[in-house]
Amino acid sequence: MKMNKSKAILVVFLFALGTYQVQAIDTLRVVEHVFTAQQAVDYAMKNNVQVKNALLGIKLQQETNRQVTSAAFPHINGSISTTVNPNVATQVIPNFISPTAYQVLIDRGVKDGNGNPITMPSDFGFIVAQFGTRYSANAAVSLNQILFDGQVFVGLQASKTAIEFAGKSAELTAEIIKANVLKVYYQLVVSHTQLELLDSTIAFVQKNLADTRVLYQNGFREKLDIDRVAVQLANLQTEKNKALALVSNGYYGLKVLMGMPVADQLTLADSLTPEKIKDGMLESASYDYKDRKEFQYADMGRKLGEYNVRRYKLSQIPTLALNGLYAKNAQRNTWNFLNQHQPWFAISNVSVGLSLPLFNGFVTRSKIAQTKIELARAHNEIEGLKRNMESEVASAKNNFQSAISRMDFQQQNVALAANVYQQTKKKYELGLGSQTEINLAQNEWKAAQTNYTTALADAIIARIDWLKAIGKL
Repeated sequence: MKMNKSKAILVVFLFALGTYQVQAIDTLRVVEHVFTAQQAVDYAMKNNVQVKNALLGIKLQQETNRQVTSAAFPHINGSISTTVNPNVATQVIPNFISPTAYQVLIDRGVKDGNGNPITMPSDFGFIVAQFGTRYSANAAVSLNQILFDGQVFVGLQASKTAIEFAGKSAELTAEIIKANVLKVYYQLVVSHTQLELLDSTIAFVQKNLADTRVLYQNGFREKLDIDRVAVQLANLQTEKNKALALVSNGYYGLKVLMGMPVADQLTLADSLTPEKIKDGMLESASYDYKDRKEFQYADMGRKLGEYNVRRYKLSQIPTLALNGLYAKNAQRNTWNFLNQHQPWFAISNVSVGLSLPLFNGFVTRSKIAQTKIELARAHNEIEGLKRNMESEVASAKNNFQSAISRMDFQQQNVALAANVYQQTKKKYELGLGSQTEINLAQNEWKAAQTNYTTALADAIIARIDWLKAIGKL
């Protein structure tokens, strides 16, 4: 019986342990992504923190517009209140009752107890009276409606432009993130090309090391030649390890830029070739200021500045408003306002008011002058932005053309250096060359490969900068 109970406990423990392990595996499961450059950009547009905040900025502006629009709608308020007066206010007033009573007695010829006619006393004194009740209640509904206010109507007109301004800000942020994602993505693609070239070089050096060992065993080479090739191979392996670490860090940076969890697995699906970099170069030769997000954003800011000037100008004209009130109140000496048989008294009024600003110490005039100055600065900034764009386009075009030329030259140089290395190696194998020549040719080939990958990376970055400069990224 004890054995069966022990087995049952063991089975339950193993089942619980297995369940825990499955849950742990599910928690640590890595999501794998295989992305092209465009897919990486699309992912960043949905998950990058800056892009998401820029999109929230549009929603924030929409709510701000609703607040402006609300000023044009009726404002209706209701209120209910009750008041307790533990001590009703007491007032002392001249005695206005006694003179009237005496005058009636005099007019009717009434005499006092002595038979003398009643006469008007010279002083009647004061009456001490309390006005009000211990309890009071009030229920009211009020209406406020702006009939005309120049500032409100300008705000309504500017609301659409304000939304477009927030939208352009989001587009500008998205464009910057897109350019950075593309640059890092293709730099990692180029890094993989560099790793492939390093692997190719390592394979050649390994073959050279094997061949040198055979020649050494046959008495045609010295041990020193083997050591030199071994040193070259070790240096190449070290360089590859450094490159792998840099590529790994580059992936971490790209994931953060895209808004992807660092633990996820990211694989780059696109490749990079000189033909791909050159594709569509001539088709993207023209540009217009209006294609640039920066120009569109600045132009929207100028329009908002114009609305601001109009708003302050219209603040000098009268405003017209409608106000209405309907209320009921009651007074009691006992709190019985819920008693339907006791009266409530109605109060209602409707008023139309015209407010005319006459003088406010020249504040409005100063604000109009200030907004005009800000608008002039906006115009100047747009003109300066145009000049900067012209310079950026010219510079980006020169950089792109220069990068293409360097890329083509380095591509040819890699093929030439590889051919020199292979020919030198053949001469070395035939006993017509030296290890020094092999080392020199191998170093030149490696330098050509490094220069080519650098030129490839420079060319793709120059292409991205060129497309961004002409507003066609």
